[in-house]
Amino acid sequence: MSRIKEFNLPDLGEGLTEGEILAWLVKVGDTIELNQPIVEVETAKAAVEIPAKWAGQVRSIFHPEGTTVEVGTPIIAIDTDPGAGPIEESTTGEPADALPTPSAASLAAVEIAPEEGMVEPGLIGGPAPGGRTAVLVGYGPRTTAAKRRPRKGGLPAQAAAAPVQPAPAPAPVAPAPAAPAVNGTGRTGGLVLAKPPVRKLAKDLGVDLATLTGSGPLGSITREDVQRAASGTPAAAEPLTVAAPTTVAASFGADREQRIPVKGVRKLTAENMSRSAFTAPHVTEFLTVDVTRAMKALDRLRERREWRDVRVSPLLLVAKAVLLAVKRHPMVNSTWAGDEIVVKDYVNLGIAAATERGLIVPNIKDAGRLSLRELADAMTALVQTAKAGKTSPADMSGGTLTITNVGVFGVDTGTPILPPGESAILAFGAVREMPWVHKGKVKPRLVTTLGLSFDHRIIDGELGSKFLRDIGDFLADPEAALLAWT
Repeated sequence: MSRIKEFNLPDLGEGLTEGEILAWLVKVGDTIELNQPIVEVETAKAAVEIPAKWAGQVRSIFHPEGTTVEVGTPIIAIDTDPGAGPIEESTTGEPADALPTPSAASLAAVEIAPEEGMVEPGLIGGPAPGGRTAVLVGYGPRTTAAKRRPRKGGLPAQAAAAPVQPAPAPAPVAPAPAAPAVNGTGRTGGLVLAKPPVRKLAKDLGVDLATLTGSGPLGSITREDVQRAASGTPAAAEPLTVAAPTTVAASFGADREQRIPVKGVRKLTAENMSRSAFTAPHVTEFLTVDVTRAMKALDRLRERREWRDVRVSPLLLVAKAVLLAVKRHPMVNSTWAGDEIVVKDYVNLGIAAATERGLIVPNIKDAGRLSLRELADAMTALVQTAKAGKTSPADMSGGTLTITNVGVFGVDTGTPILPPGESAILAFGAVREMPWVHKGKVKPRLVTTLGLSFDHRIIDGELGSKFLRDIGDFLADPEAALLAWT
């Protein structure tokens, strides 16, 4: 069996056909272990770390960072038995896998990863080294045959079986230019092992990641490492005010215009929103609610011993209100399917989240069956995962109803566009102290405005109004609504 194996970019989730290589976590010559994260890839839905399918030594990296690669395309070659001695050399005396054009002998030593069906998400046979967990969802190559792409200017794929010729052959095993040494572990001048949010934090704080020693798994640099460096090194704070304007100015060309490629999450969001906006006839209704009692109820909840360590926010009550209102009006939780309307007995509650890569809408599966405490924990986990850039494609699929919390940006409300396949989305606005008529007198009260957009093919004005009214009634007096509705 060949010892050099090519690892293809696997199928990363429902219908995804390509991914952009964000960062290589290994370099040519590194010895890696089974399930060790080797590359971070961004798809149209999320950024995921891909674990190694084999243990061994990295022989070649076929695509540099920033390259968009199709699913099924080889991205790295791994020597699964590096202790067995050198690979057969070419006629020039150099190792076959170090030549720009590989010999027939070296091509014969390459084995494409066998076709496999989809397996359970996550690891391949065990935990990853360093205590890390690979977040790859739907691991495994696609079921169609992977095709090698010839090098630019090279021979067609059919020439792969021909005798040795000076022309380039498909799927070369020649290594890409070796990645520089990984920083964060005492080496300098190369790739830094750090997550995109950590990189952004370092940029904002003016910290040079190459000068840090990482304390995270596999020597990766963490937010704490960056924050310690920023607070302990006064000079590091200077670029914060000097470099930022330069960076912005440098991104514009001579025509004073900036061109941002539309890809990844932003591309998928644009396609989905365009399709939804011009397919489903949208209607939006608004309701302004006095939520003073709801805010007091939250304060009492936080004071309870069993809730003291739980993240409690107004969004929790909004989510609970939506879930209870769905039970009273199940048609709201449905999908238009052409000749029929599919009403769902489960609510996969989507929570829109703004991330560095764009807007994503992960959802809490079967949220209607959760207790208030379970719902709070699920929402906390959803937010933390999204902020860390670890939301998986599975967590963003199958949503049935969505809430977008525009209030966190100080916005009163909006007219949100429906996620494809859903019939309603609720915008939750900022909670403000405003003059309000309460018990016949004008008093300062905590007030918010809700905006409900819905698919008018499914939800008529009466149903949409009743659904929104019930949400408002719950937020106006959640304790009374819980007693009356449950």
